[in-house]
Amino acid sequence: MSVSATYTVTGMTCGHCVSSVREELGEVAGVTGVDVVLETGAVTVTSDRELDRAEVVAAVTEAGYQVA
Repeated sequence: MSVSATYTVTGMTCGHCVSSVREELGEVAGVTGVDVVLETGAVTVTSDRELDRAEVVAAVTEAGYQVA
């Protein structure tokens, strides 16, 4: 089973920002993929289970950004 959810992340301004968000979300248990569109702030997380929004928010916050 593969589950995807898209979030809007604010505060990203460069490729390093994208890498930081991708890295932190990649460490969340169950995450199998992270796609980030810098221009829109859209972050699509693919996982092998339903993710708790709080887990995603915590990972994005740890990277230094916010989920809108």
